[in-house]
Amino acid sequence: MSKRLKFFFSHLSISIFISLLVIGLVFFIWYSSPLAKAVGVTQIFLMMLTVDVIIGPVLGLLVYKEGKKTLKFDLTVIIAIQIAALCYGIYSIEQGRPAWLVYNVDRFELVRKNDIIQDNLKQAQPAFQHVSWFKPKYVAVNFAKNVNQRNDDMFAEVLSGISLAQRPERYVDFVQAKKQMQQRAQKIELLKKYNDETDVEKILAKYPPATAFLPMKANAADMTVLVDHKGDVVGIVDLRPWH
Repeated sequence: MSKRLKFFFSHLSISIFISLLVIGLVFFIWYSSPLAKAVGVTQIFLMMLTVDVIIGPVLGLLVYKEGKKTLKFDLTVIIAIQIAALCYGIYSIEQGRPAWLVYNVDRFELVRKNDIIQDNLKQAQPAFQHVSWFKPKYVAVNFAKNVNQRNDDMFAEVLSGISLAQRPERYVDFVQAKKQMQQRAQKIELLKKYNDETDVEKILAKYPPATAFLPMKANAADMTVLVDHKGDVVGIVDLRPWH
């Protein structure tokens, strides 16, 4: 095998290995199923990764020529561009990853890292001032007790599209929402109205403790949060919670 082909296959192998590590990080930690579908990142990410993995080795194959004076420089530039493109892609994916799963009134809202309103972040409890590096965490919204503040919150959401779920300064411990979740949870049989009955039965069979559900609003596809009779979250599943 020529040095040219050896370099190509070595470059391709390393690129594939790195891409597998990135896939593990993205789809098993940041966007664990079914959150990748909820956010709509799968196709964009895989397209970015495929282009980055293929273009680098192919360009290296095209410019590789034994005895070429600028060969090392050319290959260094190609690899540097490939690394830069990969780093930028990972950064963009990281910025848009699910950060919080926020219980708000009668539903959950998936809040991405770049959706968080930073204006009053210092007023938030210390636990809510920073986003976890791993999976998103569950929190709840603390509703205003006075009427004026509630009206302001309502107008802010209607006029500017900013939900309380995007404001960490209004977060409280998830445990405080359990009682309200128990009261607001919907009968699990309702899922058969919004989804194929066979799909519902297959998915629910994997979550025997589930006795009710709550909707989860996301930017690409709304999901369903299954809960048990105590109000504990059993899991998030790829079922529509409404029409």
